Amino acid sequence: MNQSDQKFSIEVENTNKTCPIGETIGQRNIHEKRVPVLSCEGACIRGEIARLAANIVAKEKGFARACHGELFSVPHSAMAEWVKQAEQVVLIDGCSLRCHGRVLQNLQGQKELAQFNALSVYKKYADVFDIDEVPEEERRQAAQQVADTVLAALKKAPTN
Repeated sequence: MNQSDQKFSIEVENTNKTCPIGETIGQRNIHEKRVPVLSCEGACIRGEIARLAANIVAKEKGFARACHGELFSVPHSAMAEWVKQAEQVVLIDGCSLRCHGRVLQNLQGQKELAQFNALSVYKKYADVFDIDEVPEEERRQAAQQVADTVLAALKKAPTN
């Protein structure tokens, strides 16, 4: 079996805690049927641009940012419930590794998961790691380009 065909799991210590604001936001977004928007949160420039793009997309009507930490590690939370029961989830990964996408597709199901690779949109900085090596204005421009591409694709996509 090829290594890339193998699945693996990560053990997470259970908690009975929840994030108070996460509970409020999760419940509100369930009630309002908002589309959760998640992103790569990687430490490199690609993760930063994906994160900035997700913040832009989440400001559009009907969308909202979701917390991947809470989704992945507090499965009984309102935030996790919102993401898992949403009709669609938008994910902007930073690069072709699809770190969050590979996890989310097992939680959410591929048909509801609209995945985007930010790097494939702006096609720069592949040889850069440090966020500060790219001027803030360039980061924002790349993120806006990604957000515009994501929103255009979502408008074209057939709805269930």
